[in-house]
Amino acid sequence: MDFYTDNEWSFIQTMNGLLILDKPAGVTSHDVVSLVRRATGEQSVGHLGTLDPMATGVLPLLLGKYTRLAQFFGQADKHYTGTIRFGFATDTYDADGVPAGEVRPLEYSLDGLRELAKGFHGVMEQVPPIFSAKKIDGTPAYKLARQGKEVKVKPARITIHNFELTGLEGDTASFVMHVSSGGYVRSVAHELGQMAGCGGHLASLRRTQAGPFTLADAMTVEQLKEYATAEVIARYLPHPRTLLPEIPAVTADEASAGRLRNGMAANLPEFSNSQLVKIFTGPRELVGVGRRIAGTLIQPYVNLG
Repeated sequence: MDFYTDNEWSFIQTMNGLLILDKPAGVTSHDVVSLVRRATGEQSVGHLGTLDPMATGVLPLLLGKYTRLAQFFGQADKHYTGTIRFGFATDTYDADGVPAGEVRPLEYSLDGLRELAKGFHGVMEQVPPIFSAKKIDGTPAYKLARQGKEVKVKPARITIHNFELTGLEGDTASFVMHVSSGGYVRSVAHELGQMAGCGGHLASLRRTQAGPFTLADAMTVEQLKEYATAEVIARYLPHPRTLLPEIPAVTADEASAGRLRNGMAANLPEFSNSQLVKIFTGPRELVGVGRRIAGTLIQPYVNLG
């Protein structure tokens, strides 16, 4: 990696932050993590919410010490656009799977499909695909399915805030969806195909937003490969104070920050009525997340050192 200057390399080795990538089709989320490790030199990298290989779009990744903050990002809603092809189902519920059952013509108009789609709204129990990362006795369901074993995935409670079919061309319908964390768009495509009587599967999927992060914030993999310098990457890292906006932020003096870094409690400036607080020592220097003990007395909860 001799294309970095000495100052850039020093920055890269200690890179902490959140990078939002626009994942291309045909690669796994783990592949993207490996790419970011190679491009940045930072070995501590973790993604926030897996995207299937065929899917594209927003994939937030935590770098460096910020990987310790992953627990606070787990329940974000997701926004998608995509297409559903009717006529046959697949074993994975998407275009990467093997066709299951005979091909049948779609006999519904767009308006008819929209009527069926009205059932996918609000709080509901959803059965995840057997080819998914859902754990069964500690083993991902897809591993058991690939071994030919019987897979019984428990339903999960999700919320679909919006599911709208926006068009129909031949046997393929386009859609937009806003769904809670844990929701599988593939399952919706599969179930809608069953309701239509001809089967169906997810033909394409693009995540346009994950939590507060949108495609407008994202760096493409091509940009990462071609312009992977500290200066360029830093421009794509959101300001630390904008992350986790639901947790208030305070600025600690050096003495208090030192106590917190050493695992001891400290009194901090007053903040809003919240049990958790982000602790900074300057505009960007995030010490970690603290938990209120009483009043303004805070104990370290996640320490970034």
